[in-house]
Amino acid sequence: MKDISKIEYHRKTCLMCGSELKSEPLMILENMPRSAQDIPDEDEVSADSGIELRLFKCEDCGLYQFDCEPVSYYRDVIRAVGLSETMRNLRRSDYAYMIEKYGLSGKRFLECGCGRGEFLEVLSEFPVEVYGTENNAEFAESAKKTIGEDRIISSFPETENDIFFGGDFDCFLSFNFLEHQPHPKVMLRSMYNNLKNGGYGLITVPSFEYILKEGRYYELIRDHIANYSLDTLIRLCRDCGFEILESGYIGIGDTLRVVVRKAKTVGATKASGAEETEELKRLTENYVLIKSAVKEFTDELENEGKRLCLWGAGHQGFTIASTTTLSQRAAYILDSAPFKQGRFAPASHIPIVAPEHFKDDPCDAILIVAPGYAKEINETIKRSFGNLKDKNGADINPPEVFKLSSDRIEKM
Repeated sequence: MKDISKIEYHRKTCLMCGSELKSEPLMILENMPRSAQDIPDEDEVSADSGIELRLFKCEDCGLYQFDCEPVSYYRDVIRAVGLSETMRNLRRSDYAYMIEKYGLSGKRFLECGCGRGEFLEVLSEFPVEVYGTENNAEFAESAKKTIGEDRIISSFPETENDIFFGGDFDCFLSFNFLEHQPHPKVMLRSMYNNLKNGGYGLITVPSFEYILKEGRYYELIRDHIANYSLDTLIRLCRDCGFEILESGYIGIGDTLRVVVRKAKTVGATKASGAEETEELKRLTENYVLIKSAVKEFTDELENEGKRLCLWGAGHQGFTIASTTTLSQRAAYILDSAPFKQGRFAPASHIPIVAPEHFKDDPCDAILIVAPGYAKEINETIKRSFGNLKDKNGADINPPEVFKLSSDRIEKM
C-alpha cells in the first residue's frame, strides 16, 4: 500500500475548466481516510494513517474539488452496492424509463465503467444490446462471464478519441463514476465520440448540493475528487458537446441525474456564478456538531456499560469513524461485502466483519453509517438479530439501532 499520509501534490488548476484555483482552501478536513477502497489488512494496518483533504471552489466554473492527486484506482469501478436489491431495482427503473421514453428497444448500450457487470446484468433483462468497458482486468473478466466474452473490454478512455467496439452506440451509461475522474472532459468526450449522431447518455453523480444542504461532511472522500452541483454537471456536459434533455435529483436528493443527447457542435457555457457560502457554512458547522454528537452518544453508551458496533464499511462510515470518537469506541464494523471482511477501516482501524459475526460477539447498540441504506439495513438487523440466543440457550436482547443524520444520532 502506497504511503500517502502526507500528500505533497497540490493541483493549482481546476480539473473541469482549467482555471487557476485560489491559493487557500475553503475547508481543511483532517485525519480523513486515504481512500474508500484501499482497505488495509492485518499486515498493512500498522502503516496506515489518516490524510488531510483541502477543499477548493473554482471561481470560474463553480466546481468544488480536492487539490490532491486522485486515488490510484480511479479508472476502476468497485461496486459493493451492486449486491443491493434496492440499487438493482433503481437501475431497472432507469433502464425501463430510458428505453420507453427515447425509443431504445433493440439498441446498443455502452456502460463506461461497468465493474463486474452488476448493472449490465440487470440491463440484460431488457431487449437491448449490452456492452461495457472496465479498466480493472479482474473485474472485466468477471463481467465477461456474466455478459459475454465479446461484450466487455478491459479498457478506459485515456483520450477523447478512444473508440470501443467500433463505436456507433445509441446510448452510454455512467453511474457514479465521473466524480472520480481527474480529467472528466476526456471521459465525456470519448463517450460523445462513441455515440451515433443523436445518441443518448445517462449520467449520475453524488449531489454536492445535498452534502451542503444537509451539512454531511462525512460524505466527502478523496475518491470523489470532483464534487458536482447540478449546475456544474450541466456545464460540463454542454462543454463536451451534449444537449441536456433532463436534469434533476433522485433518491433522497443525494444523487444528480442527467439525460443528454449528442449535439452537433461543442460550445463552452458560462458558470452561473451563484455563491454557496451559507451552505458551506453549514457544512463546516456540522463538521463540529457531528463530532460533538458522536462523543455524547458514545460517552452515554460507555457510562451505561453498553458495547457499540457500526454497520456500513463505505466511505461515509470510514470518514465518520476516523474523525470522531467512534475510532476508540466501536468494537467492529458489520458489512455484507466479502472483499471488505477481515480488513480494517482506513485511518480508524476498526475491524470489518461479516454480519454473522454479531451472533457470536453481540453488541448492545448498532449505529448505521450508510445513510442511504438505513431502512434496508434496519430491516436486516430486525430479521437477523431479533431472536438470538447465547450458548446456554438464553435469549439475547435485540440491539438498539441508531442511524447517522446530518448533525445528530437518531434512534430508529
